[in-house]
Amino acid sequence: FLFMGPLDVSINMITLFALIITLGLVVDDAIIISENIYRASQQGMGRLEAAVKGAREMSMPVTFSVLTTMVAFAPLLFVPGVMGKIFRLIPIVVMGVLFFSLVESFYVLPAHLSHKLGRGWPAGSRLMAPIDRLQAGVTRRLERFIETRYRPLLGTFLEQRYTTVAVAVAILLITIGAVVGGVIPFAFFPQIEGDVVTAAARLPFGAPVDRTLAVRAELQAALDLAIEESGGSESIRGTISRVGQSPTQFGPSFGGGPALTGSHLVSLEASLVPQDQRDFSAAEFEEWWRAHVPALAELESLTIASAGGPSAGAAVDVQLSHLDEDVLAQASREMTNRLRDFPALINVDNSYAEGKPQLDFQLLPEAAGVGLTSTDVARAIRSSFFGAEALREQRGRNEIKVMVRLPEEQRASEQAIQDLIVNTPNGAVPVLYAAEFTRGRSPTRITREDGRRTVNVTAELAQGVVSSRGVLAALQGSVFPELSSAFPGLSMDLVGQQREMQESFMSIGPNYLIALVVMFGLLAIPFRSYIQPLIVLSAVPFGIVGAVVGHLVMGYTLTMISVFGIIALSGVVVNDTLVLVHAINTHQRAGASIRDAVIEGSAGRLRPILLTSLTTFFGLLPIIFETSMQARFLIPMAISLGFGALFVTVIALLVVPAL
Repeated sequence: FLFMGPLDVSINMITLFALIITLGLVVDDAIIISENIYRASQQGMGRLEAAVKGAREMSMPVTFSVLTTMVAFAPLLFVPGVMGKIFRLIPIVVMGVLFFSLVESFYVLPAHLSHKLGRGWPAGSRLMAPIDRLQAGVTRRLERFIETRYRPLLGTFLEQRYTTVAVAVAILLITIGAVVGGVIPFAFFPQIEGDVVTAAARLPFGAPVDRTLAVRAELQAALDLAIEESGGSESIRGTISRVGQSPTQFGPSFGGGPALTGSHLVSLEASLVPQDQRDFSAAEFEEWWRAHVPALAELESLTIASAGGPSAGAAVDVQLSHLDEDVLAQASREMTNRLRDFPALINVDNSYAEGKPQLDFQLLPEAAGVGLTSTDVARAIRSSFFGAEALREQRGRNEIKVMVRLPEEQRASEQAIQDLIVNTPNGAVPVLYAAEFTRGRSPTRITREDGRRTVNVTAELAQGVVSSRGVLAALQGSVFPELSSAFPGLSMDLVGQQREMQESFMSIGPNYLIALVVMFGLLAIPFRSYIQPLIVLSAVPFGIVGAVVGHLVMGYTLTMISVFGIIALSGVVVNDTLVLVHAINTHQRAGASIRDAVIEGSAGRLRPILLTSLTTFFGLLPIIFETSMQARFLIPMAISLGFGALFVTVIALLVVPAL
């Protein structure tokens, strides 16, 4: 909290999530120091001597383990876009907590332990006797497990060390291959459903309000049938319809533009009761509503979707660009039809709109002969139909403009434009003598990128489809080449979630490599070696295996947020292996052989490694099992951290000793 104020960080869902993450991390250094002080006391030292010796022995590994954890979270500070604004709060909170935990573990905790060590509970305390017996029983069982199970198993793994490392690397490669090959689906952002389901329809621009109201009536009738199918009005908090306005945007998004208005727009919103009060999902309600909407041929687009938390944009977003507007319109319609052919896609929308009808004029060669320019013709038409300022006069404090234009009966039809007379320096001529008129359209909105006119065709994933990878592969493999040959000069790019994901990886990748280099440097300082830091860091990639298995167990899709969790997991992994290698070095300096040093060091550090991993996992359980919609997009990061820490414990206790 001392750091959050000056850094302009508030208490919110993200910072609370960061505090929950630190529930498991903050005790790691305290566990290591406490366990070492306890071991010193078991060797017959006095409580003050044991506290000082235990804390001093662990000062190096604990300090550098906390620093490496901070460095591991640092890449989250540099994530671009809206996602970066959200997730930069996590490392700020985590770093602050870890810093103060380091101070507490070295100066406050040993003092407490030196006072309490060896005293036990007050004599004859019946309340604490069961806890003492439980503690003693757990300690005996753990020591028995170390002597009878772990030591023999570790000896076997050391004898077969090449096989051990080869099997571990094979598991890692199989896991990565399953993710890259699409066997395990990957999505940029988790699908978060909300409690509001929205239907938005767009008619051709200029459609009369009566027609828009008729479309609203059709959508309302379909909504009523969906409400009946969902169990009646008890499942709905309320509905609202808007004519002339695009639907309301909920939560931060990774794109989009200003809200559109016009008589051709209509939207309906159904607000559902909270998820724990209904037995159906918002996605199911979408399907019911969509199934009851009749075919409305005059619609340019119709989307029915649930509004949730932060959005990364459409799952499939194809941006088209061409110098010829007519070609661009044809290509966008063809792309829309192609996307509608995919069963995995719904809510296909084309941002191209023909716009308002208008009359375009072009000067004829004869106009130059009489001294007319396009500005003269445009001014004459404007003055005749809109009006020209004839004079201004002052009335008190007000200034009155007097406009002059043709009488209403002479400007009530298009024929009036044909009959218009334009004054020239050489006399008056009919406007048809100077200009040629053609019918055209005026776009209601123009989007450009790098100076080129663009149109976006978007689509969402259907219910039950977790990844757009198959659709994107089909688009790039067949659809894009076919459209490129059919429309020469057409450029097509995947934007939306795909662009956000690419930008995130381009940012997080180099920053993570820098973090690993910094962690290597921090580890090389205390070890005075270039090989041992590599052994410590060797466990980092195996966090991927635990994270993937955790997502499969919990039924979640791997997302970019899961990747953030894997990156942050690197610091937790280093904590375990750093303490382990430090213990092995201590035994080797005492004269033990490398094999005996590995066995004794691993056996001696099993308890703190096990405890730090378990506390990290149990500290994350409140988020992993959270059911609220607000936490849904944070849960993948917690799963990566929690399950990754559990799996890396096995790696640290069996594979790292073999290395």
